Amino acid sequence: MTFLPSFRAMARIAVTLLVTVAAVGGGLWLWDYYMNEPWTRDGRVRADIVQISSDVAGLVTDVRVADNQLVRKGEVLFVVDPGRYRLAEEQAQANLDSAKAELAYRTAEAHRYEQLGNNVVSTAQRQEVMSAMAKAAAAAKQAEAALDLARFNLGRTEVRATVDGYVTNLQMKAGNYVAAGQAVVALIDSHSFYVMGYFEETKLPRIRVGAPVSVRIMGVSTELRGRVDSIARAIVDRDRAEGTGLVANVNPTFNWVRLAQRIPVRIALDEVPESLQLVAGRTATVSVVGAPDGTPKVAQLPAGQ
Repeated sequence: MTFLPSFRAMARIAVTLLVTVAAVGGGLWLWDYYMNEPWTRDGRVRADIVQISSDVAGLVTDVRVADNQLVRKGEVLFVVDPGRYRLAEEQAQANLDSAKAELAYRTAEAHRYEQLGNNVVSTAQRQEVMSAMAKAAAAAKQAEAALDLARFNLGRTEVRATVDGYVTNLQMKAGNYVAAGQAVVALIDSHSFYVMGYFEETKLPRIRVGAPVSVRIMGVSTELRGRVDSIARAIVDRDRAEGTGLVANVNPTFNWVRLAQRIPVRIALDEVPESLQLVAGRTATVSVVGAPDGTPKVAQLPAGQ
């Protein structure tokens, strides 16, 4: 008669032990997952932004692209008024023609002096004529270079895309004045999209360059695959600044609760579906899913265990 209560007591104890072990195991797994596993929700899609500027100054006469438009390398984005540069080319051409005419005259004069005997012209006169011919030749080369520069500037009145990409935040209108070297168009390189994951410093020991990575962009069900491309080697030290006399100015306060620093880790994407529109700045969750050789992750125990 006492067998049944004993069995029930043992069963309760066994269930309690199982629940306790499961709870402890689950707690350890959750601790390792949230504190040590190399994943982060603090990821951003990024891309290289090319700042397009005009190599010549002038009024914009024609804008040939629209905001958010996809353009190809070499496509004309906008045109700077070519009028003054065309006139400069014509002036340079006229200067070159004049310099060539002067060189032809000086060359013919030098040939005439060479045919005259020493009793007719002196050595000093010959040297003077040869010097004049050399100066005319140099002036002709200078005028030719000026013409090439004028033609170069005229060609640069058509500002072209340097990469394949998307025009973004276009503010330019016809009639705007642009200065040489002033960035006026932002072009997102369509072949440069990558993901930057900001991992806590405590998770870096489990991250290696070349390791496979899973990327999930917020609002997108498609999972992207990539690999760890590089890990940043420096971040800003907010507790230190440059003091007077080049002496370090260190913050004297210390917070007992120390938050782990975020280290940028660059992720190169393997393949992006054509249906997925990558936008620089979108939020992503980044998870390192394997070792650099592609094998699954294995939890590493501390040394000596």
